Amino acid sequence: MPGSPETIGSPWMWIVSIAVLLGLLAADFAITRRPHEVSLRESLGWSAFYLALPLVFAVFLWGSFGGVPALEFFTGFVVEKSLSVDNLFVFMLLLTAFAVPAALRQRVLLYGIVGALVLRGIFIAIGAAMVEAGTWAFLVFGTILFCTAVKILHAALTGQEAEPDVSKMRSVRLLRSLMPVTDDYRGPRLTVREAGRRALTPFAVVVVAVIATDIVFAVDSVPAVYGVTEDPYLVFTTNAFALLGLRALYFVLHTALYALVHLNHGLAVILAFIGAKLVLHWAHGMWPAVPEIPTPLSLAVIVLVLATVTMTSVCSRSGPERGRDRQG
Repeated sequence: MPGSPETIGSPWMWIVSIAVLLGLLAADFAITRRPHEVSLRESLGWSAFYLALPLVFAVFLWGSFGGVPALEFFTGFVVEKSLSVDNLFVFMLLLTAFAVPAALRQRVLLYGIVGALVLRGIFIAIGAAMVEAGTWAFLVFGTILFCTAVKILHAALTGQEAEPDVSKMRSVRLLRSLMPVTDDYRGPRLTVREAGRRALTPFAVVVVAVIATDIVFAVDSVPAVYGVTEDPYLVFTTNAFALLGLRALYFVLHTALYALVHLNHGLAVILAFIGAKLVLHWAHGMWPAVPEIPTPLSLAVIVLVLATVTMTSVCSRSGPERGRDRQG
C-alpha cells in the first residue's frame, strides 16, 4: 500500500552517517595524495578495517533497534559486497585497457567510488519515492533484477564476457570530441595546459569511464538491496559500507578475481532470487495469502550460492584452461 516506508534513520543518524562517510573519503584522498604502488600488506590492512566497520555497525543496530534491522543490514551488505566484487572486475578491465600506471590506480578507484556513492544516493532517493508511491515499485524492481540476471547468465554461459572496447564508450568519445587528450599520464592531474590550450589527461578519461560504468551497477544494486529492506537508511548504509572498501579490496583480489570464473553465474542466481522475493512481496501486498521470503532465508540462500560458486571456481581452476572463462 502507498505510504512512507518505515525507517530507523532519524535526522541525527543521517547527519552522523554522512559525516563519517565524508571523513573516511577525506582520509582515503589524503592517503592517495602521493601516488604509490599499493603493497599487499597495506591493502590487507585497509580491507580488514573496512570489513570490520559494517560488523561493528550491525552490532550497534542490534543493540539499539533489535535483530530485524541488524539482520536486514547485514544481508543487504552481503548482497552489495557480492555485486561490488563484480564491479571490481570491470574496473580492472578498464584500468588495463587504459594502461593506468600502478601508482595511479588507487586514485582512479577512489574517484570511481565517490561517483558510485553519488549515483547510489540518487537511485536510492528515486527508489524510496517509488516505494512510497505504492507496492507496484517492487514489481518493477523485481523485473529489473530478472532481466539483469538473464543477461548476466547468458553472457557467462556463452563466453561473451569480454574486455570493454574503450574507443566505443560514449562518455570517452564525448570527452575526446570536446577537448584534446594528452598522449601520456601526468600523474593524478585531470587537465593540463598544452600548446596554449587546456587538455584532458588519460587519467581524466579513465575516471569518467569508470564513473559511467557506475550508472549500470547502480541500476542493478539499488533494486537488489530494496529486495532485502525497504528502509532507505539501511539501503544507503549497506551501499556505503560495500563501496568504501573497494579501493583496498581491489589490490587484495587483483589476482583472485580472475580465479572466480563462476562468480557471474552466482550473481545471476542471487539477482533472480531477490527478484522473486520482490515479486512475492508485491503479490503479498495485493493478495495477503501469498507467502513472502523471510530475511534469514534470504541470507542463507545468498551465502550458500556464494560459497558454492567459490568452491566450483577453485575446482575448475585446477585444469589447464585457467582464466579463460573470465577473460572471454
